[in-house]
Amino acid sequence: MKKNKTKAIFIIPNLMPGGAERVMSFLAKNLNSSDFETTLLVLGHEANTAYDIMGVNVIFLNKTRVLTAIPNLILHLLKEKPQIIMSSIDHLNVSMGMISPIFTRIVFVGRQASVSKASSDYQAKSTNKFFSILRKWALRKLNYIVCQSYDMYLDCKQEYQIPENKLKIIHNPITENFSVKHNEPIDKNRVTQFITVGRLAIIKGHLRILNVLSNIKYPFVYTIIGSGPEKDSIKKSVDTLNLTSKVKFVDFTNDVERYLRESDFYLQGSFAEGFPNALLESCAVGTPVIVFDAPGGTREIVEDGVNGFIAKNEKEYLQHLNNLEHFDPKTVSNSVYSKFDKSIILEDYKSFFLSITKSK
Repeated sequence: MKKNKTKAIFIIPNLMPGGAERVMSFLAKNLNSSDFETTLLVLGHEANTAYDIMGVNVIFLNKTRVLTAIPNLILHLLKEKPQIIMSSIDHLNVSMGMISPIFTRIVFVGRQASVSKASSDYQAKSTNKFFSILRKWALRKLNYIVCQSYDMYLDCKQEYQIPENKLKIIHNPITENFSVKHNEPIDKNRVTQFITVGRLAIIKGHLRILNVLSNIKYPFVYTIIGSGPEKDSIKKSVDTLNLTSKVKFVDFTNDVERYLRESDFYLQGSFAEGFPNALLESCAVGTPVIVFDAPGGTREIVEDGVNGFIAKNEKEYLQHLNNLEHFDPKTVSNSVYSKFDKSIILEDYKSFFLSITKSK
């Protein structure tokens, strides 16, 4: 007898470069096809696609804003009648919570992307109190919320009063099959290579990394990959700290893996994170990390002394940089693959999705 598959629709505003976009397209493409019939529903335009969606059933609504896409989205759900809808990105999750009462037979799952309480101190303050109230109400209307980290789980409980039975921790997967770099001991006569990958924003803490690096006496090159609103401020700080000859900017590249493999250490300065994919990928290729202790998934990735170091402040961060230790690349890589390999995370999603459809 033919097995009835669970119909799941993954909804995302667009497929431009980003962690949520990567994970959602990955799930739509790789979730077990014998159990699930998946669709990736993109509210935006196909021209903005940054990820491989070959073999995925993708529908583009070609809208520029979530709000204008809602009528078409509702019509699509009425037609397709999926068992599960999973959305990601805050404003889309709010929209899904708002329309969920229309579809009582569908399980609505939101994927949180940040620790709201910790992130709010480093983002533009919203004067719209109505939306803050609406967000809290709408998120509680979702049937379940997937949290990428334990800190995110606590944030949902405390900030939005989401009941524990509606929260599920599922980490981001290592979506690629990275090859581990060669095991080469630290050579003090060679220029040390540092790297950071990510959006150039205040919350990412580039400036405090630069402050620490300005106190380093040995030769190094620091590569910053990414773009964002703080680019000019970061470049100005590089000049002020006399680091111009030591800092290299790369706006965008499809070859991040090579940069990570060729680096000696990955540096993370974030004040808060969701679940830092670039940090995870650095460990995956065998490049150890030095990070600041911060809310989010960082502490679930970094094992102090195994794949890198966690610093409490700039003084401690500088101490680690001044006393660089050799890490075996295979050990660093195994530390994350043992927990976040895509097969493990896909199995977590499979079990979760099957359990919530049975209980509906």
